Amino acid sequence: MFGLCGYGWLVDQLWQTAVSDALAQASLEFNEKHSAFLSLALIAGIVCGASFWGLGCAYSFSSRLRLRCGSVKLQPVADLIGRHLAFNMTLIIAAVFGLASGASPNFAGLGVMFAFVCFGVGGNLPVDSTAFLEFLSGTHQYLLEGLLVWWSFGQIIPAGVAREFLPNFSCSSDTPAGQCHRSENMGWRYLLFTMGTVTLVAFLARFLLFRLHESPKYLVGKGRYQEAVDTLNAVAKYNGTTQPVTVEGFHRIETEFGNSTNGREEITRKTSLQRMMANFCVEGGWKHVKALFLTKKQALRMTLIILISGMVGLGSPLYSNFLPEYLALHGAESGSNSINITYQNNLIVVACSIPGTILGGWLITFPTIGRRGTLGISLILMAVFLFAFTTPRTPGAILAFNCVASFVQYIMWGALYCYTPEVIPWVHRGTGAGLASAFNLICGLQAPIIATYVGYTNTPIFVSASMFAVAGLLSFCFPYETRGKASL
Repeated sequence: MFGLCGYGWLVDQLWQTAVSDALAQASLEFNEKHSAFLSLALIAGIVCGASFWGLGCAYSFSSRLRLRCGSVKLQPVADLIGRHLAFNMTLIIAAVFGLASGASPNFAGLGVMFAFVCFGVGGNLPVDSTAFLEFLSGTHQYLLEGLLVWWSFGQIIPAGVAREFLPNFSCSSDTPAGQCHRSENMGWRYLLFTMGTVTLVAFLARFLLFRLHESPKYLVGKGRYQEAVDTLNAVAKYNGTTQPVTVEGFHRIETEFGNSTNGREEITRKTSLQRMMANFCVEGGWKHVKALFLTKKQALRMTLIILISGMVGLGSPLYSNFLPEYLALHGAESGSNSINITYQNNLIVVACSIPGTILGGWLITFPTIGRRGTLGISLILMAVFLFAFTTPRTPGAILAFNCVASFVQYIMWGALYCYTPEVIPWVHRGTGAGLASAFNLICGLQAPIIATYVGYTNTPIFVSASMFAVAGLLSFCFPYETRGKASL
């Protein structure tokens, strides 16, 4: 389950990092000044993917948290065309257009290919943190943070490939405008071909090797008891044990609490879908939204989650999506601006994220810190080191501040991704995550626009650091600490 969930995280981050690494050389070849529009196409593709995968039904019964907006509404489409089919379609779409992006004839075509890649990647997380969370006991929920290791490797793989291809198969950074020809600049294309192949392998692995079981908690909540028991039996058999839950046990509980199923049909996938469509036509999904704001504490919790998600959504891509450009810029100012050094430093920086995920996994279980403390402290430290990044001009100092920022950033991601699904009740988890994720990406859409018209100066870094600082302070206002408690 850990590997199945993690591979989706890996592919999601894989393409964001690949676009970041290919940005400079692709823009040089196509003589395009507004290179940040490629990042805009990437984020727009994720948003469009989110909309498409939600068209099957805007009212989601899904209990899965979608940490990327593209997967917020995947479950309704899966209810209409089959979850397994939708689950695999997202990856094959990303793989096909990812491979095609390496053959793009011009800048506009490349942007379109990236948008379609992320149209697929946007729906590529049907097995994410909540799917993993709902198969975990309360004593092992810290393992949720460990999924971020896969996200780290989603950065390291393209950064490592870029380190090999781009310095050896690229035009030099001082090539005159319009003089960088395709035959001399194949490095970024080789990078995209490789990432497309990795995504295709992910599709084949999921399609041929794995079978994704639906969450028993989700099935029980929908009254599909037989399917829930079948899933529990399958998981128990896989682990070489047995489990005591039966359909009759669920019926006894209903009878005991005055909610007998006598005279009522056993809910199946078909009847569940019919009720979902009926509820959508009558009242939409507003009851799930309203339920997230019923009390003052619930309203405060959800408002903070949405605000922090939005601030991180703007601050993170302003820094991460253009990291090679910032490294090249500051490298030039310090007299060290070769492509080889730029991508070597980029690989070192993203590699520092792995120990950050490990430390984050320990900190969120620490009694005096917990989830809230880890999130707040890491966000503030991220802001401090980003502000510091704008001051030094020696190669060693530039690299050091970026490494620490990468290290702290993944502590922050781990705490945020662990705390969010735990604090939202499972009945409304899909809706709550959808609100947070949507606002995250709406804010993220502003990042390439800011970078385009302000340039790769210190100003975007200042904006990014400010967002992290404010989000860090807001984190201490959360009314709940979930450490040591089973998820709702």
